[in-house]
This record gives sequence, structure tokens and C-alpha cells, in this order.
Amino acid sequence: MDIKLDTVYNCDCMELMEEMRRGGVIADWLITDPPYGIKIDKMSFTKGGHLKNEKAAKRDYTSTKQWDRRLTKDYFDLMFAVSKNQIIFGGNYYADILPPTANWIVWDKRCGITRNDFNDCELAWCSTGGTRVFRYYYNGFSQGDMKNKDERFHPTQKPTQIICQLLNYYTKQGDLILDGFMGSFTTAVACNKLQRHFIGAELDKDYFEKGQKRLQTELKQKSIFDLAGVSSEKI
Repeated sequence: MDIKLDTVYNCDCMELMEEMRRGGVIADWLITDPPYGIKIDKMSFTKGGHLKNEKAAKRDYTSTKQWDRRLTKDYFDLMFAVSKNQIIFGGNYYADILPPTANWIVWDKRCGITRNDFNDCELAWCSTGGTRVFRYYYNGFSQGDMKNKDERFHPTQKPTQIICQLLNYYTKQGDLILDGFMGSFTTAVACNKLQRHFIGAELDKDYFEKGQKRLQTELKQKSIFDLAGVSSEKI
């Protein structure tokens, strides 16, 4: 595999990271949201689970069983081998594998004052920087910036705005960001917006093709903005 910057590969991230290690390619940051093995197809907002709000639409995530699995330690060993610093969403599900840290990221979805079928916040394991809280409203189909609303097609999709917040806080322009579980390509889109390089992998062909389409749309929009003299630093 000839590793190229600003590219997402349709493969298992283990294959990509092995190639990075062999080629001496080290990312400045790993920012990823790996599967946790939480049986999302049985959760309250899916067709397989009981929904508190019976009027809300139930999504069918029964096909997620193949990837919604718990990772083994060798995945994390490679993540650390090919990146200088790491942000790993769902790190609380891997407390028995990840080293202890005082550096946790709390994504406050700002929906705690209303009843909802989702968690009020999510945790990410971080290698440095202390414990930090980042806020962005995200509750079902409602999002904090409805004018720039993400099209959601992945069950664990993170909003572009929250990934942009992390990139602005922890990284700098020109840094190389690795995401071995690209899913909806949010990390790639956010990196493109903020002039960071990225390398990523997505094993699921359907999500890979949808993500590629999303990224190409972002690249075309950026080209139009650049021609109009609009800064790509703006979100």
C-alpha cells in the first residue's frame, strides 16, 4: 500500500497502520471513534429496542453487528505506535486496555434539560492536555447549527463542529491526523476545513462510498469558497 496524505482507504485499519509503521509514517494526532461493542442495534432509539419517545423515528441498525464489536489490545498498540498523541472516543469502554490518564475530554451535548433517548455526554480518552469540556448541542435530528447541519448516515456519527473544536484546541495547521475508523468521514471533512492533513481507513464499503461522496462535496464547496476569497478557516 502506497500511503498518501489526505486519503481514506477502504480497508481494515490494522492493515493501514502496519503500512504506516513499516514506512515510518507517524501522525501528529490520532483522533478516532472506534466501535465499543455496545450492541447499538438493541439500544432505545433503534428498531431492536424500546423507545421512550414512541413518536420518534426508529432507525434500523441491525446490520451494525459486524462492526459493532469490542477491539483487542493489538489495535491500540498499533494506534500508539503510529501517532504521537491520541484522542479516543469511548475510551471509558476500554479502561482495561488503555493506560490510566488524567486527560479526559467530555463532549457535553447540552441536552440534559430535556428528556431524550441519548446520552447527555460522551467521554474520550486523551493523551495530554488535562480534562476539558467541549459543548455542542446534539439531540437526535436536532443540532446546534441547523444552517450547517450534518447529513447523518452512520449510527455513531460525530458532528463536524465538535471535531473542529478538538482540532482547533489540540492541533495546528499542517498536522497529520489519523483516523482508523472514519465511518462518516467527519474527521476528514473537519481536517479539510481547517487545513490539517489526514489519513484514514473505513472497512465497511457502504459507509466508505457514502463518506467519499461527502468528502468530495466538501472539496468542491471549498474550491468555490476559495475562488470567492472566503477563508477556509471559517466553519
